[in-house]
Amino acid sequence: MTTTAVRLTQLAKGGGCACKIPPGELEDVVRGLVGPASPDLLVGLDDGDDAAVVRIDDRTAVVATADFFTPVVDSAYDWGRIAAANALSDVYAMGGRPIVAVNLVGWPRELLGMELLGEVLRGGTDVARLAGCHVAGGHSIDDPEPKYGMAVTGLVDPQRLLRNDAAQAGLPLSLTKPLGVGVLNNRHKATGEVFAHAVESMAGLNRAASEAAVAAGARAATDVTGFGLLGHLYKMMRASGVTAVVDSAAVPYLDGAREALRDGYVSGGTRRNLDWVRAHLSSAVDEDELLLLADAQTSGGLLVVGEVPGAPVVGEVVARRDAVIEVR
Repeated sequence: MTTTAVRLTQLAKGGGCACKIPPGELEDVVRGLVGPASPDLLVGLDDGDDAAVVRIDDRTAVVATADFFTPVVDSAYDWGRIAAANALSDVYAMGGRPIVAVNLVGWPRELLGMELLGEVLRGGTDVARLAGCHVAGGHSIDDPEPKYGMAVTGLVDPQRLLRNDAAQAGLPLSLTKPLGVGVLNNRHKATGEVFAHAVESMAGLNRAASEAAVAAGARAATDVTGFGLLGHLYKMMRASGVTAVVDSAAVPYLDGAREALRDGYVSGGTRRNLDWVRAHLSSAVDEDELLLLADAQTSGGLLVVGEVPGAPVVGEVVARRDAVIEVR
């Protein structure tokens, strides 16, 4: 594991997907940017999906996305792996296959050496190689805060697309990675403790989960990242006009997540996530449980409407009720 005398996580205000602009503020900004309807733009800004999708012909559509963030761990190589897996995940969340990526870099070159940047890029390239995705260049700027990610292009069958607005009542909800990386990353940033299992979860590709979801006939999915499970679930249920019932006892968490919550390692992004969905939420659990469900994830798993072999079922979709999400 490559580290540096300068702790990368101390060079930025936020870290990972917790540094996203709050969802409510972001929606206000992009609300007026939806252009004229086009039959070939299969997925655009309308429902806050994970990527844009444009149809080429009846069997092929292009998936386009970009994702980058400030350091989430102090290891340059691991940060590169995590950021790449996170960017590639947007394509997997649409049911697609990434084919080419370009790097996006902001680097404080007078503070951090180019050798360290090379480690970040090596981590990203190694994960893209595991995905069978080419990495071809990119763009960099001199930036006081280090930032890294990728713009990724993929392909998908338009008839097998996973999207936010296709959830149907009567189907289960599956989650393909445990939650909890947000509070563990916050603990790492504050204390320097390293949580190798959280790193491996974040660096893990969602390729197998995406392929299994598509093979099982799923039509609605999203990946769980900066807006937390509750935030991403709210967007999907709102777009689909249905309600999600979450079984909180069935939701898996990484070892140490509850202890990190207990000890106060909760990001401002997590609290904003919960505040955003609270008005649309009916809950029978306490505030701590809701904070874990809203925990701002970095490179989380897929949340799929349907049963995914090997993934826990964490709830179900029902006809629209008073609340968009019910937590039990």
